[in-house]
Amino acid sequence: MQTVMYTDTIFGPIHSRRLGSSLGVNLMPNDGKICSFDCLYCEAGYNAQGPGTTGMPPRAEVARRLGERLAQLHAAGQPVDTITFSGNGEPTLHPDFPGIIDDTLVLRDRYYPEAKVSVLSNATMLHRPDVVEALRRVENPILKLDSAIDATARLLDRPVPPDYTIPRVIDQLSHFGPGAIVQTLITRGSHDGIPVDNSTPAEIDALIRAYETIRPGRIMLYTIDRPTPEHALTRIPRPELDAIAARITAATGIHVDVAG
Repeated sequence: MQTVMYTDTIFGPIHSRRLGSSLGVNLMPNDGKICSFDCLYCEAGYNAQGPGTTGMPPRAEVARRLGERLAQLHAAGQPVDTITFSGNGEPTLHPDFPGIIDDTLVLRDRYYPEAKVSVLSNATMLHRPDVVEALRRVENPILKLDSAIDATARLLDRPVPPDYTIPRVIDQLSHFGPGAIVQTLITRGSHDGIPVDNSTPAEIDALIRAYETIRPGRIMLYTIDRPTPEHALTRIPRPELDAIAARITAATGIHVDVAG
């Protein structure tokens, strides 16, 4: 079974296809995975590997370790374009997520005031006002919508919350408006013999309707780039992604960033 990708709380900087030089923050265990999705394509593997033994790092430890790493990088003259919350699961599940964002903004302003703070989120915690307000405080709240069709989202993202529905998520995302960046991964293949494909014309039509309702500031369109736990998924060729992006922009007027 594919296991966690990140074995430390602070990692990188790494080069991100979408964000440049990215210093990562993993708020999940270093030896396990905790997520409210169980995506077929997750680079950190399936939730079945378990939450591990180290637990979520305390807020004070995250601030200390992030401050130390930023100080080291600043002293070495190494660029940091963004501080990015990602890691072995959904960062907004951390009980101190809002406070950690506050600490991060202070440290960012001290060492790299031109850098952005980014959060890669699956948007399952938007029912919590404190999480929403924390996401509003960062420059890049990157919120996931892989499909605007419930059945496809359940096949591809496999949401854990039983009350997860696409109409609810679209409504919650619409309250962000231009402050949101909506992120969509496009892939096709199968899982347990069931076809999975969010690249079809019907899927893109549904996404366009969702984007028109949400009206985000930007859309990020990408495809799989690393090994995935479901091996029967395929990478979408860049020309096809570009064509989908052009169709979305023509229909919505919203800029689409493509990472192929």
